[in-house]
Amino acid sequence: MAATVVGVDSSTQSCKVVVCDAATGTVLRRGRAPHPEGTEADPEAWWQALQQALRDAGAEKLEGVGAIAVAGQQHGLVALDAGGAPVRPALLWNDTRSAPQAADLVRELGGARAWAEAVGTVPVAALTAAKLRWLADHEPHAANHTATVLLPHDWLTWRLCGGPASDAVPATDRGDASGTGYWSPAEGRYRTDLLRLAFRGRTPRLPRVLAPHEAAGRTPGGTLVAAGTGDNMGAALGLGLAPGEAVISLGTSGTVFARSARPTADPGGAVAGFADATGQFLPLVCTLNAARVLSSTARMLGVGLDALDALARRAAPGAGGLVLLPYLGGERTPNLPDATGSLLGMQVHNMHPHNLARAAVEGMLCGMADALDELRGQNVPVERLLLIGGAAKAP
Repeated sequence: MAATVVGVDSSTQSCKVVVCDAATGTVLRRGRAPHPEGTEADPEAWWQALQQALRDAGAEKLEGVGAIAVAGQQHGLVALDAGGAPVRPALLWNDTRSAPQAADLVRELGGARAWAEAVGTVPVAALTAAKLRWLADHEPHAANHTATVLLPHDWLTWRLCGGPASDAVPATDRGDASGTGYWSPAEGRYRTDLLRLAFRGRTPRLPRVLAPHEAAGRTPGGTLVAAGTGDNMGAALGLGLAPGEAVISLGTSGTVFARSARPTADPGGAVAGFADATGQFLPLVCTLNAARVLSSTARMLGVGLDALDALARRAAPGAGGLVLLPYLGGERTPNLPDATGSLLGMQVHNMHPHNLARAAVEGMLCGMADALDELRGQNVPVERLLLIGGAAKAP
């Protein structure tokens, strides 16, 4: 039997697995399992979903699998005690309760420019640093028992290598580490001073940062566990992004990103100066509201996503004057964590389901167009766009 490799996408909503031929990359089998809804989760649920997705793909025991790697949702906070057990449910990237703490951190370091120059990214509620500050301020008992801080991808990689029942050392990669707020892409190192600032003087253990060619270890059965990365970095790697190309990803969140040979530092805060999975950089703009704008509008209209798409294509561009401002769960870009959505321009003649469906699509895409403009504003050349993500399937 030809050797196979397994790719894991542990996203906000689900865990997806592909089993591929190692020589050709041909996808042989797929598996999928849902994640719990909400903005916090027991990390064990991710592990159980991964096991279910592997069973679904016929790869539960990883027999004949040469290597496995995880691409995971970025930013979240997995806080572990000295024995490797979570001190509380993990806080996900889309949990906005830490917005006031993010603003405090920006002020305490001397402003947005200081953060952009230090780590390439200005703190918002999504970043791990802001979540650490929230934990320190609101759950000091849990904070005092936090011995190790990991990201979702780090935690799953560690579990694959044996986890707390083994001598495996937690590891991450430079792509996912660059979304914490305390690892510098330009310098290639942790900024422990910023970690201490965020966590009120505490210095928990952090995962070692692997180079792109390094492995995290092996599973107890001997399968190689590669470094893995964050989900957006994984998408860029899989697409083989070339200079001049940019990606618009329409998933739970919306992202616009491109590869760059140099680090970026946007003091305006819109463009996050991440690292990528190859040793270069990944300037990225993220919105909280993308595909869920469509699913929420479909629910409001009492139709499925296919019917929503058909309705939207019946309406003329401009949706008859209806405008949906799609900040349904607050917003990250622009940084408006407490915002809500608004439907504007309602008149007797335009209040039809097809116009509302069209306004939802246009509201989502106008947000992404603004994000693309921010990326170009950092002198990132964009000559070709690649559209990916669940909502990209809509005709």
